[in-house]
Amino acid sequence: MIVDRADAYRVTELLDGLAGLLTDTVAGGASIGFLAPLDHAEAADWWRERAAAVAAGRLAVWVARERERVTGTVSLALPDKPNSRHRAELVKLMVSREARGRGLGRRLLTTAEEAAAAAGLTLLHLDTETGSPAERLYRSAGWTRAGTIPDYAADPRGELRPTTLYFKQVGVPAAAGAVAG
Repeated sequence: MIVDRADAYRVTELLDGLAGLLTDTVAGGASIGFLAPLDHAEAADWWRERAAAVAAGRLAVWVARERERVTGTVSLALPDKPNSRHRAELVKLMVSREARGRGLGRRLLTTAEEAAAAAGLTLLHLDTETGSPAERLYRSAGWTRAGTIPDYAADPRGELRPTTLYFKQVGVPAAAGAVAG
């Protein structure tokens, strides 16, 4: 299993695999912002927009591959305001259904946390569907629950579900810069 930082070109190069991962994740019931069924072309368009955000320095993306097949990804959404340059939002941690249960989610999470700390970021935050397997992962990795918001987002079936907010302090205070790969 290889986990690499993907620049905008690499995101575009892996577009089909990333879109397949996104559609698989939604089909598996993960509440990551999309309703089922998610069309492959729509998923590819969404990833094209992410490539532009990577090129602009607003998003850092890591991709896990097994024998060139995309099996997971995680991203950090980087702040654009001077008063928040010390933090980032962990977004779209996805593991394909066939790769679950082998520690890949933990590896992707650790990769993003370590890269954030190496870049001088000191605070990460995220939201996840309350009661989801992802919530168990974050708690076991030392993330702190900040609270729950009822009826926050629709799950893939369209049912409103609560979300739980988490944060984690990482690294040591330093001048904020680009996330190291």
